[in-house]
Amino acid sequence: MLVDSPPEQRADAASAPPARRAIRPLGLLVAVAVLAAVVVASIAIGARQLSLEQVWHGLFQATGTYGDTVVDDRLARTLLGLLGGVALGLSGAVLQALTRNPLADPGLLGINAGASAAVVTAITYLGVTSLTGYVWFAFLGAAVVGALVWFLGGSRGATPVRLALAGTAITAALYGFVQAVMIMDDAALGKMRFWTVGSLNTATDLTLKQVLPFIAAGTLLSLALARPLNAMTMGDDTAKALGAHLGRTRALAMLAATVLCGAATAACGPIMFVGLMVPHVVRSFTGPDLRWILPYAAVLSPVLLLGADVLGRVVARPAELQVGIVTAVLGGPVFIFLVRRRRTTQL
Repeated sequence: MLVDSPPEQRADAASAPPARRAIRPLGLLVAVAVLAAVVVASIAIGARQLSLEQVWHGLFQATGTYGDTVVDDRLARTLLGLLGGVALGLSGAVLQALTRNPLADPGLLGINAGASAAVVTAITYLGVTSLTGYVWFAFLGAAVVGALVWFLGGSRGATPVRLALAGTAITAALYGFVQAVMIMDDAALGKMRFWTVGSLNTATDLTLKQVLPFIAAGTLLSLALARPLNAMTMGDDTAKALGAHLGRTRALAMLAATVLCGAATAACGPIMFVGLMVPHVVRSFTGPDLRWILPYAAVLSPVLLLGADVLGRVVARPAELQVGIVTAVLGGPVFIFLVRRRRTTQL
């Protein structure tokens, strides 16, 4: 652990209503059960209608047309949705704690913009045409921008406001570059149009293998940061008094968020609102303790992402809507509701 059992966690346990303390573990089990049901639905339901018998045959025998549809398409995109959802949910929760802004998301610090700019550059100027090539450039772009935001935000002296301002400025500049290149280069526009809206339908075994180590490492680091981030949410002075190392915690939190969001964006494209909505909603019934927010976000974010993907396959049959479009349509009204609710509670 990065700090020794901070007193604020004992205070949280003591001050949390007994009903909330009792329902947290039960709620997490229910969330896992819901995730399992959504995973089954993601494998069983698609743009192409198959019976449950055909899905079962394709999943476990993996031969012929059914095997190609179920294993090569649905199973791979379901696994990518799981990994991407975990990464986006955890990175959003970590960034909200780091910036002390419950409406923050991975796009706030320019990570999505860095990945998009790197992919556009690779397509237009380096001739990269394959998804496996996009992954590494997108991840590199996210990592470079994450480091740049950390440097411009003051490095070890970084504050939530400085990090947010640096991320906003870099995001605006990079998205301007992306739009300019795509307008001037029709080929880049054609190749980027599905990646930029966010999609799971390009999932392959190779993509999963490429992003899995990064998401696993980012997940473990995020969970390990729950205690020091809990201390930091109480303010810098209180966190120091509780023994938290502010510079180290912020640096590791930035690293975890960059690795997670960079890997998810590289594989799926810049999917919006998942990292914003889920941690914010989770906080309303778990309370402010990140030891519960992070596990809940890691379970419920894939529920949202996979559920949106299934919905996109059903509403536009025999075609499908990209998952990034569905999350944006769902996320816009929810974001407005959250902002209005937060404003009302502050009045």
